[in-house]
Amino acid sequence: MAISKSVNNNKKHHHQCYISMSSEIINSLSANSLQSLLLSPKKQTKNVTSSRSSKYLKNPKTWFLVLFLFGFVFMMKMWYNFDPFAPNHPCVTVFTPQNETLALIPHGVSKTLLNVQENVLKNVAKNDDDEEMNGFWKQPDGLGYRPCLEFSNEYKKTSLAMLKDRTKYLVVVVSGGMNQQRNQIVDAVVIARILGAALVVPILQVNVIWGDESEFSDIFDVEHFKEALSDDVRIISSLPSNHLMSRPVEEKHTPLHVSPNWIRARYLRRMRREGVLLLRGLDSRLSKDLPSDLQKLRCKVAFHALRFAPPIRELGEKLTERMRSKGPYLALHLRMEKDVWVRTGCLPGLSPEYDEIIHNERKSRPELLTSRSNMTYHDRKLAGLCPLTALEVTRLLKALEVPKNGRIFWAGGNPLGGLEALSPLVTEFPNFYNKEDLALPGELEPFSKKASIMAAIDYIVSENSNVFMASHGGNMNHAIQGHRAYAGHKKTITPNKRQMISHFLNNSLQEKEFNKIILDLHRDSMGQPEVRTSKSGRDVTKFPIPECMRNDTSY
Repeated sequence: MAISKSVNNNKKHHHQCYISMSSEIINSLSANSLQSLLLSPKKQTKNVTSSRSSKYLKNPKTWFLVLFLFGFVFMMKMWYNFDPFAPNHPCVTVFTPQNETLALIPHGVSKTLLNVQENVLKNVAKNDDDEEMNGFWKQPDGLGYRPCLEFSNEYKKTSLAMLKDRTKYLVVVVSGGMNQQRNQIVDAVVIARILGAALVVPILQVNVIWGDESEFSDIFDVEHFKEALSDDVRIISSLPSNHLMSRPVEEKHTPLHVSPNWIRARYLRRMRREGVLLLRGLDSRLSKDLPSDLQKLRCKVAFHALRFAPPIRELGEKLTERMRSKGPYLALHLRMEKDVWVRTGCLPGLSPEYDEIIHNERKSRPELLTSRSNMTYHDRKLAGLCPLTALEVTRLLKALEVPKNGRIFWAGGNPLGGLEALSPLVTEFPNFYNKEDLALPGELEPFSKKASIMAAIDYIVSENSNVFMASHGGNMNHAIQGHRAYAGHKKTITPNKRQMISHFLNNSLQEKEFNKIILDLHRDSMGQPEVRTSKSGRDVTKFPIPECMRNDTSY
């Protein structure tokens, strides 16, 4: 995990120390006195120190001061929950390698666990201190923000009764790709908390596009999921036997962005009567603006509980190390698949033949166009609604001063037009790899028919990168941007498509002038801390400040 921190290398230096004295003092000392000073410094110091200590211990004012300080600290602890010996008050966070997640440690933590944090941070600092970590690889200033999930006393008190409840059960069916499923699982946990219900491990609907039949346990670590949320929501693997034969109340038409009060009013009475509630299609059904404790719970699910299954983590870390072995690397999520061009209403610009393919597909299936069907392709392009082409990505990376020998990991599905569509990128940046390039023979074979697992591997290598950028927004970009912010605001470039596309289309601009304009447009889009509450409707798992991260000025 890359965290922007510069640490000086430890080097051994030999110093000579001198004591300065006036000539009068030197002259007043005899040769024997000087010799005794040189031969017995420790004994002399010990006697002086012992004398001073005895003097202070016998002084009543010293004891009064000690008693006053202890009394003051005790009162502060009782009244304000103040603990001067707790590191990073009020939250202590141990950073562990990605996909082992970030583990929150309560006050009174053992020194062993704090040593883990210290060692990991030293390793990260060592990596970031390499001479290569300059220029493009330099990390943004995180302004001291760190994870902080301090739930209210009312939340903790309510948890005790909720976890004992055995009368209400929530079953959810989540759909879409892996990252879309993650978003729905996060909301499923929060909805279970709102209803005070036990959550059955979410059911993953078979993906009709990729034919992926993966279950929750194939992608995520189930036991870790249960344990991480054991203080918040009761997670069970299956319904109790007395509910197996009952038909749950099913809800398919939850409106978008509903509030906790709406959920309670709509579902709580029915759930108490029937015992089981089945929800489908949770995508964007829950409001993004929730009470503080529920926002923190969202972060806890997304960044702590949803850990990938061990085989996925193991392979993802192997590929990460292969990318890291020769220096820092950029992870690039390319959105150039056929279905992306169809859904966005945009054209790939490869050739008239490919444009015709996309046009015919969209004409035969107009329901695939996601939004703003009244806009022309050119209008969409200027509005920043289209994915960047390989040529546009290449020009953007050059303007952002990516070294020509820089290592790039590209994530995503096969682009329309095959690898030939990527030729501008490969020509300019020859150290260009995807998971198939990095994997040894047979390593990816167990997952070759599992699109969600392949996406999870891309997620791991991308989240672990020194720099991350996506050519178009989407669920993966959303998730990784939030994860990297929560991990210390690792450099994440957000292409400013709305403002830069006109410059891409201006053929009169010289390359030097174009590069300067593009670089200036992105100086504030490098993953710097950004407050979620500056705009309503932002997802806390993409912008974790202020609910899930604090700095020293926040207290």
